[in-house]
Parts: sequence; structure tokens; C-alpha cells
Amino acid sequence: MRTWLSRLRLWPRSLTFRVIAFSTIWAILTLVVIFTLITTLYRQASERGFDSLLSAHLFNLIGSVGISDNGALTGSPDLGDLRFSQPNSGWYWSVEPASEGVHGEIHSSSMTTSLLSPSVAEVPFNANFQRSYSMEGIKGEQLEVFESEFVLDAKNRAARFRVMGNHSELEEEIASFQRRLLTYLSLFGVGMIAINAIAILLGLQPLRRVRNALAMVREGTAQRLDGSFPAEIEPLANETNALIENNRRIVERSRTQVGNLAHSLKTPLAVLINEGRALGGAKGQLIAGQATSMQKQVDHYLQRARVAAQRDSVVFRTPVSPLVERMVRVLRKLNPQTMLTLSLPPAEIVFAGEREDLEELLGNLLDNAMKWAKSAVAVTIATISGSGNLFEIVIEDDGPGIPEDSAREVLKRGKRLDETKPGTGLGLAIVADLVNEYGGSLALERSGMGGLRVVVRLRSLQ
Repeated sequence: MRTWLSRLRLWPRSLTFRVIAFSTIWAILTLVVIFTLITTLYRQASERGFDSLLSAHLFNLIGSVGISDNGALTGSPDLGDLRFSQPNSGWYWSVEPASEGVHGEIHSSSMTTSLLSPSVAEVPFNANFQRSYSMEGIKGEQLEVFESEFVLDAKNRAARFRVMGNHSELEEEIASFQRRLLTYLSLFGVGMIAINAIAILLGLQPLRRVRNALAMVREGTAQRLDGSFPAEIEPLANETNALIENNRRIVERSRTQVGNLAHSLKTPLAVLINEGRALGGAKGQLIAGQATSMQKQVDHYLQRARVAAQRDSVVFRTPVSPLVERMVRVLRKLNPQTMLTLSLPPAEIVFAGEREDLEELLGNLLDNAMKWAKSAVAVTIATISGSGNLFEIVIEDDGPGIPEDSAREVLKRGKRLDETKPGTGLGLAIVADLVNEYGGSLALERSGMGGLRVVVRLRSLQ
């Protein structure tokens, strides 16, 4: 659960997320603009077609109506549209007198009741004696009306012609088109976004390969970034390989210098120790003791320099269980009076560090536990659930333990709580330094066995 939450927190910083989000937003905006443009053009075309249809019906109606000698309107217009014959269909036409000497009124069979049009003052005629307006139909539908006054004979007798079309049908048709268009564009948009996301993920796949290759280098399973990369990423891989190689040379050069320093100091210190012992007396013992202390301090700091040189560079791989089993077997033979128990996990744990460092760490802790234990020491190696890649070393004894207020003191170099026991006081200090250099943690607690419980947590490899 924590892993997923951490991934979600990292998503806004992800290049993949940013590219996909930007392309998705751009695709949505593009589809919205396309939808708006198409629906606008479709509405304009539909309304122009609707108006053209009404105008054509109006001219047909004018051409189909005449006037008799006594002034009666005559004619049986057939506009060629069945909707004008369906009652209350919303499609109507009517012809009414517009001047003196004209009487009678004819209308379509679909028009079952009279519809009042607005006055000329409200909607005036244009220069061609035509006007158009909207009004409510018989069933409450919205009607679009084209109206014209036309002179029927030489006596200037005129009639008013009206053609009414159901504008609500047009709106429903436009709404239906918009729904279908929205459905098609949505499906197209989802497909386009999915294809775009897949293309982006595939396009960024080489970067994931670089990341995985770097993880393998860091874990020690590879020495460089191997494989073929696209032309845009190949320079990055080459520069990274050059950096890894340069770092390796620096580490090797540091180790060589550390070894040279150790070799150059070894002989002078050995001479001082031998001369001090040969001199004898209090001064000789003082010289030999100080030289021995110097030798231990030099070994200690050379060890720290060696660990620091390889930290955060290429990681070494050290299986934990075989090393611990071997050390426990030796200690059981050397200390038969102490019961030493070992508990190992079923799965193998691989320490992300050098074997010599783990040996020194375990050796100091086990030596300290065996020295202070009354009769029993317990060693437990276990993975830590939910921590990713950490494992735990727990060493307990049934000795006197360490008071809480003294736990910090024993981690200092040369600090000893009991001078009657043999030792230099460097063991736990070396352990603390090693754990710190590897980015782990060290805790001194009270054991359920009565003595000291040392808990060390270090990084493991998957």
C-alpha cells in the first residue's frame, strides 16, 4: 500500500505523466473545438436549408392560389409534403385577404385552428413585402413563419400568404446529431488518447531500460549499461558508462593509496612496538602501548576509508546466511560453555556490501556478546516486512546488559564500562561506524534474556 502511495506521489513529477497529461488535455481541447465547430456549421446549414424549404413552399403556395371575378380566393395548393395534410403536424399554410374586394380564406388540412400572427407594427414587412418570425404552434411547438403579401390581379387585389414550419423538429434533429457526434468523437477521443499513451510509453521505454540498467550496475549485477539504445539516448548511455568507469578507477586508486598507506605505516609502527618491548621498563611499556594503540587507530580509520570509498558506488553482493553459519560454528567450538543459537530466514538475504565488512561487524558483535554472556547467546537474521530492501541482525545475550544512560557512551571509541574485561573498547565503535557508512541503523536495547540486545538494520539486494 505504501509503495502505491509513494508511486502516486511521484506521478506528478513523472515525465511520462506530464507528456500523457499534456497530450490528453490537448486532445480533449481539440475534440471540444471540433465538436463546437461541426455542430455550429451543421446548425447553420440546417437552418439555411429549413429557411430555403419554407421559402420554396411559400413561392409554390403563391403560384397555386388565384382570385375569382367576385374576389373569392381560389385554388387547391399541393406543396408536395405530406406533413401539410397531417392534423396539427406543425407544418401549415394559409392564405388570407390583404386588401378590399378579397374575401374567403383557405389553409392546409393540417391546420385545425386559426393562428394569430403578430401585427405589422411588431414585425414589419421588408421592401419585398415579406417578413419572417417565430410563433407558438397549436400543440405548443415552435414555428418558423414565412409570410408575404402578393397582388393577385390587375385590380390590385392582394392576399397574405403564410407558410409555417415546425422549428422544434429542426431543434430535435440538431440535438440528435449533436448526441451522435458527441458519441463518435468520445469514442474516437478515447481511442486516440489510448493510442497516444501507448505510443508515449513505448517511446519512453528506452529510458526505463536505462533506469533498469543503472539499477543493475548499482546492485552489482552489471558493470556498465549494455544494450542498444535509440540515437537520442545513446549519448546519455555512453556518458554514463564513462562516468561509471571513471568512478571505478577512482575507487581502485583510493584503495591502492589506502593499501600503500597501510604498508608504509606498518613497518615503522612494528619497529616502535618491538623497540618499546626491548627497552622494557615503564617507558618501554608506554612506547609499546602507544604504538599498539596507534596501529589499531590506523587500522580503524583505514577500514572506514575503504568502506567510504565504495559507498554509493558499485554495490557488492554478500550472501548473509553462509557467512553467519560459518562464524557461529567457529564460536561454538571456541566457547563450548556458551549455548549459541542461530535463527535464519527461509529465503536467502544478500547484503549490499563487502564480505569483509559484514564479517568485521558480526565478529565484533558476536565477540562482545560471547564475552559478556553468562550462558546463552541468540543470533537472529530476518527480513523486515514493508521496508522494501532492509534486513535485520539481532544478537542477544543473558549477560548484565548496558544501562540506558550508558548506551551512547559505549559507542565512543575506546570507551569501556568494565575495565576488568579484556578488550580495547573499539568493537562497538567500529560496528557503529560500519553501520553508519552503509546507511543502516544500530540500536542497543534490553534483551528478553536479561542482557544486551543489539539490533542492526542494513540494506539488502532484491
